Amino acid sequence: MRIDLHAHSNVSDGTETPAGVIISAVSAGLDAVALTDHDSTDGWELAAAAAREHGIAFVPGMEISCRTEQGISVHLLSYLHDPAHPGLLEEITKSKDARLTRAEHMVTLLSEDYPLTWDDVIHHVAPGATVGRPHIADALVAAGVVADRTEAFTSILTSHSRYFVQHYAPNPAVAVELVRAAGGVPVFAHPVASSRGRIVGERTYRDMIDAGLLGLEVEHRDNPEEGRTFLRGLAAEHGLLMTGSSDYHGAGKPNLLGENTTSPEVLARIEELATGSTVIR
Repeated sequence: MRIDLHAHSNVSDGTETPAGVIISAVSAGLDAVALTDHDSTDGWELAAAAAREHGIAFVPGMEISCRTEQGISVHLLSYLHDPAHPGLLEEITKSKDARLTRAEHMVTLLSEDYPLTWDDVIHHVAPGATVGRPHIADALVAAGVVADRTEAFTSILTSHSRYFVQHYAPNPAVAVELVRAAGGVPVFAHPVASSRGRIVGERTYRDMIDAGLLGLEVEHRDNPEEGRTFLRGLAAEHGLLMTGSSDYHGAGKPNLLGENTTSPEVLARIEELATGSTVIR
């Protein structure tokens, strides 16, 4: 079986619809795929319907944006949680609202130097999706300011740019606790992706594990090989699951569905541990 447990649709910052992600997964020869939009489960229903139609297993998931006390960004994947759990729902709603306010502020700053308006950005946002930096990047591409999202994120939208604005995000250990309370399986996404910015130290791993972390996303294009070796050792020491994924965003990133995969045994274990929702087959 070929299983990819990290993909995004246009409900967050991907470029394909939830059903489109499923169709692309089938075309890529996958047997199972997870939809893990940022701070949202709004794409689950459409993805599940498409999965049933096309005969592929669908793993409901979500990627939660977190931040440590030191200001380091952490992404937490949640699999098979209850999407209506009050505590988790309240927290991601708070994050989504903060993302919108942050995006508006960034566009105001950018408009001082570039031909960019809020309407330009909204044009690239799917109905019901939360505005994020990728949508701002798409608007900058459309305006001819940059060639693609990658250039936008390595120049104008970098966290060191004067246009960058922080937004609210929960502490990663708190997010782990909320996912577990919602019956989900929390997995630390691309933990050693140093090319994305600062990475966490031992204390954050310890706090997340103590809070109930159940897995590490080891096989990911942004994890350097020496980092993967470290993660494998950490997983062995603490009995954590190890996953592999593409972090697919459609045309938004070069990542290809199935470029990294998760073993059937790990997916089976995720199903055993979860009590919030189920894999759609």
